Amino acid sequence: MHDYSSPWLTAEHTLFRDNVRRFVESEFVPQRERWTDQGHSDPAAWRRAGETGLLCPDVPTEYGGGGADFGFDAIVYEELSRACVSGFGCAIQSIVAHYLLAYATEAQKQKYLPRMATGDIITAIAMTEPGTGSDLQAVKTRALRSGDHYVVNGSKTFITNGYNANLIVLVCKTNPAERAKGISLLLVETDGLEGFRRGQPLKKIGMKAQDTCELFFDDVRVPVENIIGGQEGQGFFQLMSQLGRERLMIGLQSVAAMESAVRLTTEYVKTREAFGQKLFALQNTRFTLVECATEARIARVFVDDCITRLIAGTLDSATASMAKYWCSERAQEAIHRCLQLHGGYGYMLDYPIAHYFADNRVSMIYGGSNEIMKELISRSL
Repeated sequence: MHDYSSPWLTAEHTLFRDNVRRFVESEFVPQRERWTDQGHSDPAAWRRAGETGLLCPDVPTEYGGGGADFGFDAIVYEELSRACVSGFGCAIQSIVAHYLLAYATEAQKQKYLPRMATGDIITAIAMTEPGTGSDLQAVKTRALRSGDHYVVNGSKTFITNGYNANLIVLVCKTNPAERAKGISLLLVETDGLEGFRRGQPLKKIGMKAQDTCELFFDDVRVPVENIIGGQEGQGFFQLMSQLGRERLMIGLQSVAAMESAVRLTTEYVKTREAFGQKLFALQNTRFTLVECATEARIARVFVDDCITRLIAGTLDSATASMAKYWCSERAQEAIHRCLQLHGGYGYMLDYPIAHYFADNRVSMIYGGSNEIMKELISRSL
């Protein structure tokens, strides 16, 4: 499986991958179990990741980033997946950085991006509410103008990085009478913020080390200048314009998980014996792995094409939605089949395959459910 190389990879990407892999193996893998038990990673890990260049690698250098292309960001997700580290929510950091790059005022970019790149700022995007999932236009959280502040009331749920975040991009209604046109994105700095509180990390089927939380806002006062771009009513448009990137990330993470599952399972069946022979000697085992490896390769080629297009600025929303929907479903099926080849051990959390199985399941739900993806893709037909 070593004869394929992604067409967007350069020598610089390969060097960066070596550094990221070394860092993840030495800094994150030893913490993996502890993070799983406590339900979140440590803020100190974010600062170490920042020092090593894992955060915001494709943000321009004038804002503290690495000044590179999306391929460097992609490598970070691939290496985290390869090491079975699902609790480090740096993909959210990247999404927020690109909201800011695309829409924020110059003052907002200067204020937040450099500290996001160092890991001193950890970000979250507060979209989902207890009663609204994919229907973003129906959000109830309100930010009503009062002098030079907005007064925020409402609650959010399933918020990735919710426990650690000290800067939250809040999706809220600044004009409750409107649907899409009433939505704005508000930058909420949480340190010492009166009226703001967060729940404990939610208990989930998988991604147990990822700090997914509920957030509560009771008469929280946020300065007017914290609205992204300085203009009300732009939030829905801003969100929609960046969702392609997020969906590609989910597709990419699914592919990386699928590739890791095939690799680990192949290693496992070549050492495990049953009925006096290695599992790999059984035709069923070999054929199953061939089918999974082939699907992983097809998914990889598709995602690589999407990455190439994103770097070139030509990735359209329907294709990104295809990558998210198809790769997440193919990955879950392949991981399911790889787990079966592990037998009883596949059901044990001591084996990474069990984590891949549980962790990948949410890929079909978050970032917009796959049913929503199909609806969006159908509009392009």
